[in-house]
Amino acid sequence: MKHRERTVRAAETPGARRTVDRQARAVRLGPRAIAALLLISAIGVVAIGWPLLAGADSGLAHSQDAPWLFAALLPLLVGVVVATIADSGLDAKAVAMLGVLAAVGAALRPLGAGTAGLEPMFFLMVLSGRVLGPGFGFVLGSVTMFASALLTGGVGPWLPFQMLSMGWFTMGAGLLPGPDRLRGRAELLMLAAYGGVAAFAYGTVMNLYGWTIVPGLGSGISFHPGDPLTENLVRFLAYCLATSLGWDLGRAVLTVALTLVVGGTLLKALRRATRRAAFEAQVTFDAPKA
Repeated sequence: MKHRERTVRAAETPGARRTVDRQARAVRLGPRAIAALLLISAIGVVAIGWPLLAGADSGLAHSQDAPWLFAALLPLLVGVVVATIADSGLDAKAVAMLGVLAAVGAALRPLGAGTAGLEPMFFLMVLSGRVLGPGFGFVLGSVTMFASALLTGGVGPWLPFQMLSMGWFTMGAGLLPGPDRLRGRAELLMLAAYGGVAAFAYGTVMNLYGWTIVPGLGSGISFHPGDPLTENLVRFLAYCLATSLGWDLGRAVLTVALTLVVGGTLLKALRRATRRAAFEAQVTFDAPKA
């Protein structure tokens, strides 16, 4: 009986296998995926930052913006996935890994219960973005935040902004330099430094969303629609220092600590799973020998 054998070209020679081993980004970011990411990021920047440039009579209502942003975000996330599949030929294995990592990240988030900003999911997003690349990382961060909101009952007008912020957080890890060369302690130090800084950046973005809609703050830290941008930015800095510095610091410290302690082991596990999955390997079918 005739049969077919599937062979993966990437594993045919020792040289090809070593190339796969050095490859830190399992998912290539093609032109269509880049265009989709740029579009969704531009929409996110406008959605989060437009109150800073709005007039005093603009009628700020971020809570009313959220459903529209969420409606735009979901198809754009699907667009990133479709574009990545079209550019790199992903299959069900990549989707399965996305689901597994999103489920693990969603399960990690309630462990800290948000106490003092202790959210262990952030270090997993850093390592996953590093190994799987920026496009896959953006989708993973957004989907993980959505899943964790469903798990913890944290669904509200802030959710689409959290999804965008976490998507950027994870994507940034995939854009760090040296994915094919940097390994060992140096890589962990770089990832830990990024995780600490990006944890503060995540908190800052979410502060910007909340700051423009929370009334009754002190005159020195409240948002004044229509005021010059520089004056509002000074108040915003004071608002961050007064309200969320401790939370952001806790998130950053925990992310750095977990990355340094268990990051090496988890990076090896993720890269091993990525090599075995061989997301971008070209599959050929050879005719049986007579």
